[in-house]
Amino acid sequence: MPNLTTKELSALSDQLDFEKVLHCKYLSAAQESQDPELKNKFQSCASLHLQNYNTLLNHLR
Repeated sequence: MPNLTTKELSALSDQLDFEKVLHCKYLSAAQESQDPELKNKFQSCASLHLQNYNTLLNHLR
């Protein structure tokens, strides 16, 4: 992978933080939800954002 600029690294760091926050928020919403269908949707969204986080992190390694 070519060297990244400071600006690019900063943007990737921001995106990692964003994905982590979204994962936590959807996970929390799933835990608080009483509606099984909604709970399932929130869990799916949480999983997607965790996958996004891990994908970005793996590209940086």
